[in-house]
Amino acid sequence: MTTAEINTSTSPSNQPGLATRLQALAGGPVKRKLAQWELLLPRIGQLEPLLKEETNVKLRKRSLALRYEIKSGVPVASVLPEAFALVREASRRLLDMRHFDVQILGGIAIFNGCVAEMVTGEGKTLTATLPLYLQALSGKGVHLATVNDYLAKRDAEWMEPIYNLLGLKVGVIQTEMDQAQRRQAYASDITYGTAKEFGFDFLRDRLLKRRLFESRGGGLGVTLSDQQDSRGGGEQPVQRAPHFVIVDEADSVLIDEARTPLIISALRGDAQDRIVDTYKWAAVSVDHFLEDEHYEYDHEKRKVELTAQGRQLVRSLPKSEKLNSVGLIDFYEFSERAIKIRVEFTKDQHYVVREGEIVIVDESTGRLAEGRKWRNGIHQAIEAREKVKVTVDTGQAARVTVQDFFLRYEQLGGMTGTATTSARELYKFYRLRVIPIPTNKPIQRQWLPDRVFGTSEDKWNAVVEEVREMHDQDRPVLIGTRSIDKSELLSKKLVSARIAHKVLNAHHIAAEADIVARAGQKGHVTVSTNMAGRGTDIKLGNHVAELGGLHVICTELHHSARIDRQLSGRGGRQGDPGTMRQYYALDDEILNAAFGPKKADQLKKLGLRIGKSLTGLVKLLRKAQVKVENKHFSGRKMLVHHERQRKKMQIEMGQDPYLDSTH
Repeated sequence: MTTAEINTSTSPSNQPGLATRLQALAGGPVKRKLAQWELLLPRIGQLEPLLKEETNVKLRKRSLALRYEIKSGVPVASVLPEAFALVREASRRLLDMRHFDVQILGGIAIFNGCVAEMVTGEGKTLTATLPLYLQALSGKGVHLATVNDYLAKRDAEWMEPIYNLLGLKVGVIQTEMDQAQRRQAYASDITYGTAKEFGFDFLRDRLLKRRLFESRGGGLGVTLSDQQDSRGGGEQPVQRAPHFVIVDEADSVLIDEARTPLIISALRGDAQDRIVDTYKWAAVSVDHFLEDEHYEYDHEKRKVELTAQGRQLVRSLPKSEKLNSVGLIDFYEFSERAIKIRVEFTKDQHYVVREGEIVIVDESTGRLAEGRKWRNGIHQAIEAREKVKVTVDTGQAARVTVQDFFLRYEQLGGMTGTATTSARELYKFYRLRVIPIPTNKPIQRQWLPDRVFGTSEDKWNAVVEEVREMHDQDRPVLIGTRSIDKSELLSKKLVSARIAHKVLNAHHIAAEADIVARAGQKGHVTVSTNMAGRGTDIKLGNHVAELGGLHVICTELHHSARIDRQLSGRGGRQGDPGTMRQYYALDDEILNAAFGPKKADQLKKLGLRIGKSLTGLVKLLRKAQVKVENKHFSGRKMLVHHERQRKKMQIEMGQDPYLDSTH
């Protein structure tokens, strides 16, 4: 969230029409909860005139008094009205940002263990200060987990004056920090960081605790609890026991990222050179294999299996003497893996090559997933294909799934702009109820009719023409692409059309802040991957609202409708005007992912025959997206099932479920 997402008004928050908008939201338990929480708004508002008259010193004394009450046994929820009123006054006083009543409702929802769905631009960063402060009064570990280091640092520094005035310290976890810096950040009252860094610190602490325990005579199979004393060694764990966490962009972190467990690797010592040579052999040999002749590919299960002819081909392909000791089964396995990455993984879409290393691109955010690697040899196979150094195969010293990690907290809450479509999954896996929070001002964003084209070439040309039309009107335009290579392709077309623009993708991270800062100015055109889809704030320049606001173009459906909604939410924020249009083509990737190559190929041929006017096929494309979403949901369910079985088995054997007992 950024400045435009946060209210800078200092006028009272008793907004006419709030009750009416609450009534318009979903019925049932959601409606009842919102009605119940709305009763707290007058109690919080009544404290406002009194707090305005008090000095900063008196506000701090009030805060310290609340902390004393909670540590003396008073229930945290009982001091919510005064705590929220203090945060609102501190924010108004120091940042000139006064929480709207709808933000107060969002804070209450998060405090009560729900996911607050707040439309993009409604100020989630400011909303989070309310439950974070209240929970931190207990003196226990309170965290805010977001999607990248940049947002964690920015939001912590931005909101820090509020906490400091009220007597609390703020820490930030960044990837490059050493253990001493991390320990200091976790010792703070409130700690901001990424879900990935919180998870890896938990695993490192787990490994350290086991080493400390074993050094004092403990056995390999004994599990060390989080509260167990680890004194007696030089190195100490960095985290405190997990108490409360807010997950920012909860749908992205808890759903999209949940497919990849967090793993700390342990090096294996034997036969590394031979394994590396086998990866290289497979990468060179893979072009000999033809689908349906040498292998079969199951598009539902994403599985490659060699045919009898394929296995014969493996046996006949030349091999160096260094591979004489490699077994035939291993050659089959390495060949199938090389075929799999040829079919499924594309450079500048799924990964980039940077300074001789393969770096994963997170599709849901468009950002580089620093430090992450694909499992089961996939990463090494891609390294061999791209002719960079093949990293040694690794075993697992420790692992934890995203779900398992966050369920360890005593209390879990979240916030995002796009959670309603995933409400069932969030409740099933995390017991988190999604609460839609009404907007502060009516949404003025206009969704223009979708446009479908037979081929991508026709689609890109039409996008360029629409950009030209908006550019001629001096309106700023944001074009969202699904991958780095598509953003570069569109950029070349805009250059040919002599339309000045900026490109924001994982290759241009250094210029991100400047590009985003200018994206809402008159006549600016920005081409971006999903880096512009979450956590970015595009402020409208002077007189841009009068021209119609920001125009957003989505050029292709993503694997989740939530990602598309995040992009559309960059325009029309906080009551600003804006427009949005969705483009499709019958050779878009979503069709292949949903229906497989045969039907996708039929649709491509249909597109070539019919031409450009294909708006009647919008439902088919939306259906394809739903099908892909369901596939991913099934995959996550399977992962959760397997992890639960693995964890149960390790516990029954007396082993730590997060650690590999062999390392």
